[in-house]
Amino acid sequence: MSQSAITSMRAVPGSTPEERAAQGKEARSRSPRSGHAVYRPSPDRPDPLAILEEQSAVRVPELVPIRYSRMSESPFRFYRGAAAIMASDLAGSPDSGVTVQLCGDAHLLNFRLLASPERRLMFDINDFDETLPGPWEWDVKRLSASFVIAARANGFDDAERAGIVSATVRSYREAMRGFAGMGNLDVWYAKIDADRLEALTTDQLDKSGRKKLARAMEKARSRDTLQVFDKLTELVGGRPSIAADPPLLVPLADLMPDVERGELESRFRRLLDSYGLTMASDRRALLEDYRLADVARKVVGVGSVGTRCWILLLLGRDGRDPLFLQAKEADTSVLAPHIGASRYRNQGERVVSGQRLMQAASDIFLGWERVDGIDGKQRDFYVRQLRDWKGIAMPETMPPAQLQTFGELCGITLARAHARSGDRIAIAAYLGRSEAFDRALVTFAEAYADQNERDHQALVDAVRAGRLPAQELPEA
Repeated sequence: MSQSAITSMRAVPGSTPEERAAQGKEARSRSPRSGHAVYRPSPDRPDPLAILEEQSAVRVPELVPIRYSRMSESPFRFYRGAAAIMASDLAGSPDSGVTVQLCGDAHLLNFRLLASPERRLMFDINDFDETLPGPWEWDVKRLSASFVIAARANGFDDAERAGIVSATVRSYREAMRGFAGMGNLDVWYAKIDADRLEALTTDQLDKSGRKKLARAMEKARSRDTLQVFDKLTELVGGRPSIAADPPLLVPLADLMPDVERGELESRFRRLLDSYGLTMASDRRALLEDYRLADVARKVVGVGSVGTRCWILLLLGRDGRDPLFLQAKEADTSVLAPHIGASRYRNQGERVVSGQRLMQAASDIFLGWERVDGIDGKQRDFYVRQLRDWKGIAMPETMPPAQLQTFGELCGITLARAHARSGDRIAIAAYLGRSEAFDRALVTFAEAYADQNERDHQALVDAVRAGRLPAQELPEA
């Protein structure tokens, strides 16, 4: 499937809801819902480790072993870093022909609590590094497989895993049907804030689960700029500076000689000036009230380890008025080889545009820029706050009922994100009221979890054999 302008995801101008629904139902004849159950690795399936090595070739060399080490820890950690592998596996798989703006890496840990610009706690998708327009089914399949992998790690049995995936997909299907009946503005304004989150989970969670949710929301609200400032900085000569924690956090002063460091600091100041032009004028005025105080390289995530990621400490009215920004390298989406290149020449703009389209509310400091590195290479970056009421799920602590409730929340959230960009009426009609698609994805997710375990074991074996560099692994 090739990608053209984002308007190709929309319904044909002037088409009626009835015509759009008919198109969705007609797609079942080309791509039956039951066909989504099938996952069979292609006879010429690329070596998954070769895919990882190709990504590593353009990353910071000394950080690549950390990535392999993190991915080696468990099948779920491997899955988090294997979006490129799954994109290759999904290429050519059945789809309805209806496209949306894809998250591109819709595993369950990329759904989390975060803050809206109005200081409301929200539940939404958080990671858009791989976003591109493409088949909506790809996001749903990646989300479903992530729940099976997490449930296996918890020791859940076949029936429990099937119930979790079925509920997740059903919530997506039913939410999409709800969005299909709504007006465009109502879809655009739809969101899951703290009040709705509590309302959606009241009946599903027991007393213990409700207490756990309340603690999670309270913890998320405490994870703000001042909290990260106290955690990551120290006073040096009476001035706040980012504290070193190598190799995960390395201040610019520890990375390079004075001359190169001075040049790079100047480039970061220019980055702040120029990236601000991609923001609304009121937010740009706010940014201009801060001054750059320090910069450090930070290792983030699992799949992103090795990409160039910098955190920038800015100060406002005084030394206790901080702002932490994260400037993260944006490379070509892992989906692009399979569904076409982005319409955006700057990969940072691709990420930001996809995030703004899919999220109910985005970070006020979100923007992008292209930077000339001191090595002479141009790289694209997107910028956002480092931490702003972020709360991440802990599936390893969830019993089956709680993980199922979390899956339902993710399904609703993904449906809302897709409904903003694609033809929600056609998707809803394709899915229908039956459980045909739900059942198909239960089968698919189990089959893909098997594949993920084989790929994870291949990585572990390669590390132990010395093919790939990583921290030493314990004996099996």
